[in-house]
Amino acid sequence: MSSSTTVGTAARPLRVAVVGSGPAGVYAADILTKSEAVKSGELTVSIDLFDRYPAPYGLIRYGVAPDHPRIKGIVNALHKVLDRGDIRFFGNVDYGTDISIEDLRTHYDAVIFATGAIKDADLNIPGIELEGSFGGADFVSWYDGHPDVSREWPLDATSVAVLGNGNVALDVARVLSKHADDLLVTEIPDNVYAGLKASPVTDVHVFGRRGPAQVKFTPLELRELSHSKDVDIILYAEDFEFDDESDRQIQTNNQTKTMVGTLTNWIAEQPEDLSELKASRRLHLHFLHSPVEIVDSAETPGKVAAIKFERTELDGTGNARGTGEIVDYPVQAVYRAIGYFGSALPDVEFDHRRGVVANDGGRVLDASGEHVPGLYATGWIKRGPIGLIGHTKGDALETVTYVLEDRENLPLAAVPEADAVVELLDARGVKFTSWEGWLALDAHELALGAAASEAGTSHGVEVKRERIKVVPREDMVDISRDGVAAQV
Repeated sequence: MSSSTTVGTAARPLRVAVVGSGPAGVYAADILTKSEAVKSGELTVSIDLFDRYPAPYGLIRYGVAPDHPRIKGIVNALHKVLDRGDIRFFGNVDYGTDISIEDLRTHYDAVIFATGAIKDADLNIPGIELEGSFGGADFVSWYDGHPDVSREWPLDATSVAVLGNGNVALDVARVLSKHADDLLVTEIPDNVYAGLKASPVTDVHVFGRRGPAQVKFTPLELRELSHSKDVDIILYAEDFEFDDESDRQIQTNNQTKTMVGTLTNWIAEQPEDLSELKASRRLHLHFLHSPVEIVDSAETPGKVAAIKFERTELDGTGNARGTGEIVDYPVQAVYRAIGYFGSALPDVEFDHRRGVVANDGGRVLDASGEHVPGLYATGWIKRGPIGLIGHTKGDALETVTYVLEDRENLPLAAVPEADAVVELLDARGVKFTSWEGWLALDAHELALGAAASEAGTSHGVEVKRERIKVVPREDMVDISRDGVAAQV
């Protein structure tokens, strides 16, 4: 560290850039501002949060189903952090395009990557490339109004298979099976409502490779399935297998016990004659199925016509093994929701096998395995797409602890002045958005919902709409920047 400049004191604050404004990035920034070193006055920090989208919140805005029961609480928590005014937000700034690693290192002493994971994990089985085979993450981006995906989605299947037993699989299945009118109370964009409203779907099948005690979704997500109107949940007795490890999990893990209890209660209450179920749509939960092939037919060559599975059995350890029995289900669409996968970042070493930035506890590594001074990672791009949002806080704490430990040896920013970044983006013609811009866009989306509610009906359905999400990127940017300009 240069002896002529004291970083992190009254002489100059420690300059930190966080790339990604989802929970991982916001938590890291918040934890740093609340660290003991900052609270005691020993350290001062100046934090800028960058995001490639014009709006903040990352996967909370573009990766969680709009009817998710916890989404509002999470958004409120993130809003409180960014609304304090001690963390700057730069939206619509794409790392690697609008701003480079050299730029960040010129203007900041430390950079924390919190870019998450937005791609679907691969599933390498025959037929995965057929028309009608989709990634669950891509579908989530569509129904969440992601600005960079098509406004249209092919919803022409009557029977659909969803592969996976995590929360994303349940989100996808719930949105596919739920009646569009029941989603109007959410912030669902109009184009998504129109697409779902026209869907002819009658049956959505969710498949897991292991048994009911090994599911990865949470009790809240599971119970949410039963709240969908005019949708029957169907389970199958032959899928309810429990081995020694299942019994141990049920006895020692309250979450597993709760979910197994919910599932067994549902199947116990289910009529033996399924024809007694009268809902217009059905959501089937299957266990002990491992996908082996997606197939087309002579009538629809090149398009999904069915999916084949090998029935599995538990091996005593909670894992599944094949039985050799092959079963198939006629479906016209398949959604794989078996996990997310991270994307490589320009000029940062990447572990392509795990889909994460190469790192040691959050310290970014180079190709030789050495820590790159001043570079860090947190969230899914650090540890992979596992765990719930709450786990991200502990993850961010580990990374921030390393930043604080390293602060005496960070490479100093050559141009640390806060205004210099604004001047750089302006000079490049980057139409970046700010926190004040997000407040303007937020107010605009709320006003759209209020206007629809005041009209008495929305799409012919009486409903109170809290918000309608703006989808086009250019509209989001214009509303954000015009809203700030109007305040000046």
